[in-house]
Order: sequence, then structure tokens, then C-alpha cells
Amino acid sequence: MSAHTERLLMAPVVPTLVRLSAPGLLLVAFQSMIAIGDTYFIGLLGTAPLAGLALVFPLVMLLQMTSAGAMGGGVSSAISRALGAGDARRARRLVVHALVIAAAMGVAFTAFVLLLGPGIYRLLGGQGESLRAALDYSNVLFAGAIVIWAANTLSSVLRGTGNMTLPAATLVGAALIHVPLSASLVLGIGPLPHMGIAGAGVAYVTAFSAAAVVMAGVVFRRSSALRPHAEDFRLEWPLFQEILRVGALSVVNALQTVFTAVVLTGFVGRYGAAALAGYGVGLRLELLQIPIVFAIGQALVVLVGIHVGAGQGQRARRIAWAGAGLAAWISLLIGVVVSLFPLAWVSLFSSDPAVLDSGSNYLRTVAPFYPFLAAGIALYFASQGAGSVLWPFLAGSARLAIVLAGGFFIGSLQGIFVVIAIATAVYGTLTIWFVARTRWH
Repeated sequence: MSAHTERLLMAPVVPTLVRLSAPGLLLVAFQSMIAIGDTYFIGLLGTAPLAGLALVFPLVMLLQMTSAGAMGGGVSSAISRALGAGDARRARRLVVHALVIAAAMGVAFTAFVLLLGPGIYRLLGGQGESLRAALDYSNVLFAGAIVIWAANTLSSVLRGTGNMTLPAATLVGAALIHVPLSASLVLGIGPLPHMGIAGAGVAYVTAFSAAAVVMAGVVFRRSSALRPHAEDFRLEWPLFQEILRVGALSVVNALQTVFTAVVLTGFVGRYGAAALAGYGVGLRLELLQIPIVFAIGQALVVLVGIHVGAGQGQRARRIAWAGAGLAAWISLLIGVVVSLFPLAWVSLFSSDPAVLDSGSNYLRTVAPFYPFLAAGIALYFASQGAGSVLWPFLAGSARLAIVLAGGFFIGSLQGIFVVIAIATAVYGTLTIWFVARTRWH
């Protein structure tokens, strides 16, 4: 067992959790620049491109959730448990297997979206200019899915060792590349071509490509403890299973989460492009909290994984509750502010009265329930570290069932927003209850 792993096992819970979360929380500010910047730049092109961005956003969310949070959680969990048990060779071999999974998933994402994307966007209500804008953005971004998977997998590998700073610094650098490049390509600023919404996709892939190259250099440098030896490149199913027993169900959970978002987008899309654009702007603030919880969650994956690997299950649970409480308080602050002053957010992206109205109504209704979402997601990450994600997954299934039933029977836009709020509260409450009843070995 390395000295770094031993220090994590002996360190105070809350200060260590905060210290490991801090680089990711800093990263949130810079990654938020990507989401806000792209929404702002594309919003300058008009309501149809903004609606097109909302149509694609669930699939972009799926790409990030599966590569960084789902399979990435499986990678970090497996490596942290191996290091917690003092098995450095197993950790090196897991790196190789993780990258094979990333390559396969990246290719699968590209094929899936290029073939089925147009039909999905039509089902979500896309038509005319908004559908064309969605395809212009989607085709470019998902053509580069493999580099996004590679970057997020390498980031998860490094986080699995407890090194949160380097992946965060690299992705901050990627954000600093993305924002000015996106502005230039979307709006035609400077010598670069005016590509419209497709320019945001080019910037996205370019920034993640740079991040993947940097982190690959770190993992495979000669002095790296994770640099695979020649014999470590032999592929074996049990090592794939070690990652997939957490990562595969987590990917299904991500699909379930995004399917929930897709269904909701379809329900909202019945009320027109302005309602869809306003919902997309409001939803974007909700989803911007995911990276905040992700920063805390990735610290939970590593700390819980190392402690479970070392046989310290009770201490792992204390870490999980501390992380869930921290995430909930952050989201509570955001929720209170935007529910009281929704136009402060929505008006950043549109001046269309109908967009302002739907976005504001969404935030007033759903934002007070953000803490339930944050606590549920944080405990889900903690469960990844423990290698036990079935019950939190079922909490997400309950949320989907409420959305499907409510959306089918409710006949107003405001009613759909109320259903979202109820489903969010149920999800958080069930996850807390399930984790409280589950023993981690």
C-alpha cells in the first residue's frame, strides 16, 4: 500500500473530503463557462438555434454522464479499491482495461448518434430550423466522441489514485481553450470561419482532445505508478468485470436519467419552441449543478473505495453522509436564490417574453427541490465507491416512473414542472433511505 493511500485512510473525514473536492469545485467554475458561453453565443443566433441546442443537450449530457460519472466511476472505484488493498499491479492492469472500454464506447456513441440522432430529435419536437441546428451541432460533436471518452477515462484513472488536482487543472485548461474558440467559430470572430452552431461542436472536441493528450502523457510517463508494464496489456474478463460491475449498471442509470430528460423534453416540446427554449435554459442551471456534485462525488468514490478496499466500511459510511450533506447545502443555496430571482438567470440567454416566462416558471417550481437531487447524486457516487449501486439505481427508476405517469396525465406546462419537482423529491428521499439500509463490506 502506498504512503498516499495510508494517509487517506488515517486523515480526518471532513477536511479530507473538502480538500479532495476543492479542485473539482474550482473546475466547475471553468466548465460552467463552457455551458454558459455556448448558450450565450448560440442564443445570439436566434431562438431556433437555442432550441436546437436544447434538443441535443440530453445526448451531450448522456455522453458526459456515461464517460465521466458512470463508467468513469467504475474505473475510479476499481482502481481505488485495488490501491486500498495494496495491489499496485492490479491497478495498472485496470488502466489498460479501462482504456479498451473507453475506445469501444466512444465508437458506439458516434455510430448511435449519427444513425439515430435525426429521429430522436424529431421525436423531441424538433422541426424546421431548430432540427437543422440540432443536427449541425450534434454531428460534429459526436463524431469526436472517442476523444471525450478517452479524456474522461484518463481523468477517472488519475482520480482513482486520490490525485484530484491534475485532472481538474487539465480540464480547466480545456475550458480555457473551448470558450474563446467557440465564440470565434460560432460568431465568426477574427480569422476563423463563421460556422454557426457547428462551431461549438468543433470547439468541444478540440478542447477534449488536448485534455486527453495531456493526461495520457501523465499516466504513461516513466515515473508513473500506473504506467502499465508489458505483461499488464494481457486482457482478462475478470478485470473487465471489476470495472463493469459498477460501471455497466451506472451506464444504465445514466441512460435512465437521460431518458427521463428526453421524455420531459418531449412533453415540454408539445407547447412550442419558446417553451422548449425556456425549459432548456432553466434545465441548464439544474444540470450545471451536476459538476458541483460530481466534484464532491468523485472524492466520495475514491475515499469510500479506498476505505471499503481496506475493510473500513463504517468510516466509509461516515464519509458518504458528510459528502451528501455538503452537496445538499450547496444546491440549497442555489435553489433559494434562483427560485426567488429566476429572471436573473433566464434573461442572460433570451429576451423573448415567452422564453422568459417558461424558464422562470420552471425555476420557481423546481429549484427549491435541488437539495434532494444533490444528496441523491452524491450518495450514488458513494455507492459506486462501495461497489453497490443497485438500490440508488432503483431510486432513479422511481423518478422515471413518476415522470412518465405524470407527464402522460398532466395537460399543462406548469403541471409538468410540478411533476418534475415531485419526482426529484422522491428520488432524493429514496436514495437516502436505501443507502441508510445497505451494508458496505
